[in-house]
Amino acid sequence: MRLLAVIGALAIVVAIGAAVFFFGGFFSVAATEDSAPVAWALVHVREASVDRHATEKPPMSLDDAAVVRAGAHAFAARGCTNCHGAPGVKWAKFSEGMQPSPPDLKEIVDEREPRQLFWVIKNGIKMTAMPSFGAIDVPDQEIWSIVAFLKKLPAVSDEDFKAWSAQPGGKP
Repeated sequence: MRLLAVIGALAIVVAIGAAVFFFGGFFSVAATEDSAPVAWALVHVREASVDRHATEKPPMSLDDAAVVRAGAHAFAARGCTNCHGAPGVKWAKFSEGMQPSPPDLKEIVDEREPRQLFWVIKNGIKMTAMPSFGAIDVPDQEIWSIVAFLKKLPAVSDEDFKAWSAQPGGKP
């Protein structure tokens, strides 16, 4: 019983210490500083949350060429290239100052399921600058077209992206 009292007292001391550290302003929230434990925790919490909440399935074939082209156009028109770049398109300079850095999507899309990509685009991610497209009333069909484009992104050429993003349907 005495051991439980000591554990309880220690837990209270740790909780008070953590509260003083975080709410007392000792933890820096500057984007210029990187904290490995915080970054690790945020990545794991984000991945678990997205996986738990991402339940919708695509209402159309994500392999349809017209859907992929429409997704490329939406990706460009919605400003996704500013933070994530695209084939033949460099990231905007301001994205270099973001912490965490926006991911290079062509490097991670094979590790994500369509349902996860859809959920992230629709809902955004707190503390990452990833906005919620659902909050600005982007239709689900358009979000799914972006997902279709993202799943093809690693194989998209600079020329294809330029043509597809110029006009809906990829017509120059």
